[in-house]
Amino acid sequence: MNSCRVRNFAVGSTKQPTAGLLQVPWESQLEVTTVKRLLLVLSVLTLLSTLPLSAEAVDGYLMDTMCSVMMADKGVEGAKKHTKACGMAPDCKKSGFGVVTLDSVFLKFDTEGDKKAVELLEGTDKTDNIQVTVDGEVDGKKIAVKSLTLS
Repeated sequence: MNSCRVRNFAVGSTKQPTAGLLQVPWESQLEVTTVKRLLLVLSVLTLLSTLPLSAEAVDGYLMDTMCSVMMADKGVEGAKKHTKACGMAPDCKKSGFGVVTLDSVFLKFDTEGDKKAVELLEGTDKTDNIQVTVDGEVDGKKIAVKSLTLS
């Protein structure tokens, strides 16, 4: 067994073999550390790129939150029929707003989006079928609204 260990080392070496560990010069250790750091940075960047936050334009129909719950089973067809008068009713207006996407998903607006929705409803002559484009950051079932326009 000792003769096997001796063959693994250079002639004249005084270093004892280390069981199970590979000894590398410090320059190689520095390269390994640099590679590990690079892999860590790439892993973090990959993780960040898959976060649910994404800036995008979302098309759909404007609806208050209270009605979206009551009309959830009707999806986008129900949202097309939702009226401006209903959305501006005190309880509906107080519940906040969102957009029912073309694939029938309700995205709740942030506080800024709620303000923009009220302004949009107050400024339009449309009484129903209020199709909008929302620019913002989508996070799950919520959207941080940057802009809200009629489509």
